[in-house]
Amino acid sequence: MVITEDRVGMALDLLKVVSSLNLNISAMEVSPGVGYLKIDMCEKETMEELIDRIENLDGVSETRFIELLPFEERERQIRAVIDSVDEGIVAIDKNGTITIFNHSAERIFNLDEDEVLGKPAAEILAGDIPILRSIKTGQCYDNEEIILRTNRGTSHYITTGRPIMNEKEHIVGAVASIKDINKVIELVYSMTSPPSITFSDILGISESITYAKNIAKMVATSNSTVLIRGESGTGKELFARSIHMSSSRKDKPFVPVNCGALPDTLLESELFGYEEGAFTGARKGGKQGLFRFAHGGTLFLDEIGELSPQLQVKLLRVLQGGKVRRVGGTEEISVDVRVIAATNNNLEEMMKEGLFREDLYYRLNVVPLFIPPLRDRKEDILILVENFIEQVGKNMGKPIKGITRQAMERLMEYHWPGNVRELSNVIERGINLVEGSYIEERHIILDTRYMESSYETGSSWYGENLKDILEETEKRVLSHAVEKLGSSRKIGKALGLSHTAVIKKLRKYNLEK
Repeated sequence: MVITEDRVGMALDLLKVVSSLNLNISAMEVSPGVGYLKIDMCEKETMEELIDRIENLDGVSETRFIELLPFEERERQIRAVIDSVDEGIVAIDKNGTITIFNHSAERIFNLDEDEVLGKPAAEILAGDIPILRSIKTGQCYDNEEIILRTNRGTSHYITTGRPIMNEKEHIVGAVASIKDINKVIELVYSMTSPPSITFSDILGISESITYAKNIAKMVATSNSTVLIRGESGTGKELFARSIHMSSSRKDKPFVPVNCGALPDTLLESELFGYEEGAFTGARKGGKQGLFRFAHGGTLFLDEIGELSPQLQVKLLRVLQGGKVRRVGGTEEISVDVRVIAATNNNLEEMMKEGLFREDLYYRLNVVPLFIPPLRDRKEDILILVENFIEQVGKNMGKPIKGITRQAMERLMEYHWPGNVRELSNVIERGINLVEGSYIEERHIILDTRYMESSYETGSSWYGENLKDILEETEKRVLSHAVEKLGSSRKIGKALGLSHTAVIKKLRKYNLEK
């Protein structure tokens, strides 16, 4: 690193000095007042001569050795973020060449990153996968179920993808998230034996979390339906599992279902089961469904606000009558299931807008339980951080001793829109970046939007994070669809979304007519 005056010609002078010694620059980065040079290996005497000549240049005040250039540090950080995601992330350029293939994608497709980077996705995966369609049509897609057969085996997954547009609305690539179908089904059949999580696993000493735990403990002794309210990442499933384990149903299954993670047709067949021959691909003998699977136990319906109107009606019938009817069947089967639902949506507002049934709301909201956001219980952050450091460090095989005071101060000052889940991710991200024994302030990455990526130099999303890219692209697609199609039902049909999902997205981006 060379610290200099901010003058014209400084970069050229540096290059001349390096060239005069017949040295090769493998990378260079320049900003006002500082230049970074990465020089190929050379003799010690030559390096000393180089440093001496640079320091004698007019305007140079200091030279310093560093481990990584700034762009290399940013690359390491963004790579840590991408590889810490549990879902597969695959990106391609406008020609269909694979540019990003994270660790989870390696696992799902049974392929190594080195084998696929720079190769055509059509050859490595298949010519008709949705991400390739996306760069041709510019269309988004959500929760498409794919069975991909290659010489490495069969990959069964659900994928969501978006095209990447530049400022001129030209397609420059596409990015997709990949969920292994087994992981998705684990959301459904995640526990076949009683879960071990109890109220003691919900950490915190704040008044708000203590009050929520006390209410939950009292509710646990009954069979009443519970509606857990709270922002994303506050720990709604932890409360649901703890209620189950403190109830008389603790020796029976606890079955969590994410209502927003599956397409409507798949969710319906998973919840209620299906008869043999009910649809193409239905397995021989049919399937019992989650209500039957959870018989005697607890069914946890997370993101209940994402249920389509059709499934809201079917769920209401089960809650009213205690019976389920399998898809394609006529027989009603009695079930004994306690339902705990959860949402971060404003169901009351959704009822006013006709997006959530009032009768279902009152069936679910027998006992409301509100989980406080992390910003309202900051006195619990230190306890949570210590727990995450211990657990994540152990899982990763890194003996992290703790966190510095400066790093902890940054955590305390942050507003935590993602709540406890975001805190856990920040700590895991920090541990990925730690080389010593303590998480320092520089390891705390609270907002990844500033981190530039060098994977696609020159592309329109350089320097942006994935969430911003997807939201901006989604808004553009919806705006175009509103202009061309008008009706939310037509938009839903064209984009493969439910009517309810379209309305919510239009309101989110203020695109309603």
